[in-house]
Amino acid sequence: MALTVSAIASSNLFRRKFPIVGAFCVLTFGLSNLSVPFTNTGFAHSLPFAPLLRSKLSGERRSTSVSRIRMEANSKIVPSIVVYVTVPNKELGKKLAGSIVKEKLAACVNRVPGVESVYEWQGEVQTDSEELLIIKTRESLLEALTEHVKANHEYDVPEVIAMPIVGGSPQYLEWLKNSTRDE
Repeated sequence: MALTVSAIASSNLFRRKFPIVGAFCVLTFGLSNLSVPFTNTGFAHSLPFAPLLRSKLSGERRSTSVSRIRMEANSKIVPSIVVYVTVPNKELGKKLAGSIVKEKLAACVNRVPGVESVYEWQGEVQTDSEELLIIKTRESLLEALTEHVKANHEYDVPEVIAMPIVGGSPQYLEWLKNSTRDE
């Protein structure tokens, strides 16, 4: 009597004593019959629910594009960014966050304590405990914000990294615009 792969895989002995072998069989036999593309990377799965995931993911991509178009077309919203700045301690974080908001360089600054940064500085790997500032502002204020951080920071080379906001709550983005200076 010939045993099929599914009969072997469903047996209690196989599941209890050979979990790694079972996973290997699933990967080898399941993925060798690749037929459904999963993402744009070319990786594919033969799982029965892969088409559902693919349609769900492609729908998310569509809605992001639609949000971006709506954001750019909405006159109540300006191009906005999130900026990351790290500081060596909570005192500087509180002082810098307050001055950024007071100067209307940002609508909001979140202070995230307990960040551990690992980086290379002057040829040596360093590890430091820092606080992360997450700053929400207008794209047009990035240069002024960067200059403000440089002038009020303890580091020789402070981290100032900006990422675009491509969509979000229209009410929040309108508040961001109204809470920051024009330029």
